[in-house]
Amino acid sequence: MIKGGYRGKILRVDLTTGSITVEGLPDESILRKYVGNFGLGLWYLMKELPDGVGPLEPENPLIFLNGPLVGTRVPCPNNCTITTLNADTGFTAGRSHSHGWFGPFLAMAGYDGIIFTGASDKWVYLWIDDGKVELRDAAKFVGLDTHETEDAIKEDLGVPTEVGAAGGASVAAIGPAGEHMCDGALVANDKNHSFSHSGVGAVMGSKRLKAIAVRGTGEVPVFDAKKLTPIAREWTKSASTIGMFDIIGRAGVPSSDYKCVIGLVGLSAKNWTVNTLPGFGDGMTQHKITPKPCYRCPVACSYDVEVVSGPYKGYVASLSGGGENQEGASSIVGAGAKDPGEAWYLTDLNDRLGFETSTVGCAMAVAFEAYEKGLLTKEVTDGLELKWGDVKVIETLLRKIANKEGFGAILADGPKVAAERVGLPNAAVHIKGSGMNLHDWRGVWGNFLGQIVSGGSGWPAPGADCWTEEPDAGYPEKPDGLNPYGKAKEVAKTGNVKFWNDCIGCCWFGTWGIPGVMKFTSEAIAAVVGWEDFTLEEGLLVGERVVTLERIFNMKRGLTADDDIKVSPRLTDPAPADMPRAAGKSIGPYLEGMVRDYYEEMGWERKTGKPLRSTLKRLGLEEFMDVVWG
Repeated sequence: MIKGGYRGKILRVDLTTGSITVEGLPDESILRKYVGNFGLGLWYLMKELPDGVGPLEPENPLIFLNGPLVGTRVPCPNNCTITTLNADTGFTAGRSHSHGWFGPFLAMAGYDGIIFTGASDKWVYLWIDDGKVELRDAAKFVGLDTHETEDAIKEDLGVPTEVGAAGGASVAAIGPAGEHMCDGALVANDKNHSFSHSGVGAVMGSKRLKAIAVRGTGEVPVFDAKKLTPIAREWTKSASTIGMFDIIGRAGVPSSDYKCVIGLVGLSAKNWTVNTLPGFGDGMTQHKITPKPCYRCPVACSYDVEVVSGPYKGYVASLSGGGENQEGASSIVGAGAKDPGEAWYLTDLNDRLGFETSTVGCAMAVAFEAYEKGLLTKEVTDGLELKWGDVKVIETLLRKIANKEGFGAILADGPKVAAERVGLPNAAVHIKGSGMNLHDWRGVWGNFLGQIVSGGSGWPAPGADCWTEEPDAGYPEKPDGLNPYGKAKEVAKTGNVKFWNDCIGCCWFGTWGIPGVMKFTSEAIAAVVGWEDFTLEEGLLVGERVVTLERIFNMKRGLTADDDIKVSPRLTDPAPADMPRAAGKSIGPYLEGMVRDYYEEMGWERKTGKPLRSTLKRLGLEEFMDVVWG
């Protein structure tokens, strides 16, 4: 019996009819198999998405779900997840996490999630004020960027504008990119955060849903608070001293000091044709950085930065933790080397327009490369000279893409399609048509393999050879990033841990690389929910089950082994001469063997990647036997 964590209620919003209903959670046996967030969202998606439906059609559900630890006293209990059909790939499961205050406020309002179906005939936003829920007209907010929308809706509701303020609300909104259903469109919330993968902003735009605002004032029930207290204390101590804290904690190294990124992996520069931009990252720590921690977060990776010198002096950018966004916004198109303000301005602009930077950045980058090679002219590009690093041109082109204007419309369908259109089909940096987690991974093949075998949505299995070790997956030390042997096992083991952590309701930065974290998380679930016999072994099984169910969903929608093996040639190009440690090396010759070894490690058929009958039985997925094997 569930005694805590879950609120027991799902909001179901039919945007076609405008009806709003409340329903209970599925049976406890289902909850224990999938727990929450992406696991439970994927179960709903398998059940509710009709065959033959595209991501931008009304029948595609847009599912927001928390996990049972959201809003509790464990570290980083703020992970809300969107699950939907991926609008960037068009055929895989979409998975997108966000943090900040949206998930906690939703839990405090008494809901575990929201399922949107249908499409409105006019622009609307949803307002959740504890038990009061209503759709409101959003026509006056159309065309506003994500930050403007958040502020305007808070003004419309008469709530404080400060993020996380008492009596305040969290707003998740799309910008022009989502309104025009561009690939890579995100859903931004709380200024420094976003559901940024899988084109979820485009799905939201297709439903004419401009925003969701939520205010919650209740408390999340906990079954055994006394038992939870020491678990949360030790877990918080670990999360604030080891794991990812050393890399991105407290206003984000590597965002503050990009030399950390360049030292660990490669810089995604000029469409992966070079690996360094002289000057990129210099002087970042000399500017005014203000941490903006999420709800109950000891890591505090998100931050505002005020540029104190240079051409962008006085500009304040609201950034999330990590450096991938800055690569997608700037270095991938050659910008950011002259002044760090360039990278911050362009990253902030992407967020305001409602873009995840990798997908749109890689689409622009292939056009810049085509222009450099003479395949494009100013007559085609609306008079723009696509020269690497020209911030004004990048900004102009970005706005054109967001509004699908002129040449911008050519690039608005993602990097794979853009590359085909501009005559460089082999030059796109993408995973199954979608942007990837954007660093140059050609020197860390465990992480790279995890990206390649993923469904092109969200952070997949991270491997253990890059940012941090993964002790609970069996990797207390980092393996050699360029040794192809054993990478399949590394990806399988770290993926099971990662996908478990994608189900519980906590930010990954509060779990990644922390020794003993599986014990913390499984014991926290037991204490919060009341599953007193829940073990870390069961948690790992949940993770493996979700990885396998995602595979089943993707194969049902058309995924084959070729999609994992025949990747974009740019990914298997030898690493550039300026890449530390990996110059001239390529994962290409080993890739097929690594992929097929990964299938075997997961208990999937080596030839096709189909989960074996014995694996389905072991994971309790017998109901999908006919889906896999006909």
